[in-house]
Amino acid sequence: MKFIVLSLISIFFCFGLAVAQEGYASLRKAMVENQLQNRGVTHLGTLAAMLNVPRHEFVPEDLQPYAYKDRPLPIGNGQTISQPYIVAFMTEVLELKNSDKVLEIGTGSGYQAAVLAKIVDSVYTIEIVEELALEAKKRLKEMKYDNITVKAGDGYHGWPEKAPFDAIMVTAGADRIPQPLVDQLKLGGRLIIPVGPHNGIRQLVLLIKRKNKIVKRNLMSVRFVPFTRDN
Repeated sequence: MKFIVLSLISIFFCFGLAVAQEGYASLRKAMVENQLQNRGVTHLGTLAAMLNVPRHEFVPEDLQPYAYKDRPLPIGNGQTISQPYIVAFMTEVLELKNSDKVLEIGTGSGYQAAVLAKIVDSVYTIEIVEELALEAKKRLKEMKYDNITVKAGDGYHGWPEKAPFDAIMVTAGADRIPQPLVDQLKLGGRLIIPVGPHNGIRQLVLLIKRKNKIVKRNLMSVRFVPFTRDN
């Protein structure tokens, strides 16, 4: 009898988990259609990644019911996971290819890195908060994102040992564009970063590295957590 009861509990648990996952899949589909496609995101790789990466698994358990809302969410240590539209917009603007090598500054929970990893060959991501870096590294490994490498450290100087990069994404607001990141871009490479005053409205800036010049373009006004440095 005890074995039968335990078996029934296991069946009901698995059934409940399957129902929950199906529900999250429906929420992701609605997110992609309503928050992304309806607002102009068209890059097929970006849309597919946003549809397939389970955002609820990158936020605290008590916030999972809100994971597919069009809003940022706290992930601890004063950091946030960006709203889905911003994640998709920044990803699309980089015009990524499946052969690209990408550097991300500001791993956070690892969600943006996971989205990038669905599109490109390899992702290198740096997080200054060691606790978050370790959690993200463990999470991404368990989810079998084998093309993502996570490092704890100050992202201002990039990752010179792995440079040059086809694209660089900074997911924290800086008062200026770090020159080491520009130096680590390939010719023709693209960098996206929020730039502006601390605790103020920032401009999301796209930088393209040409042979004889650097091209910059302001894309939209945004709010991001600050780009922090080691003292």
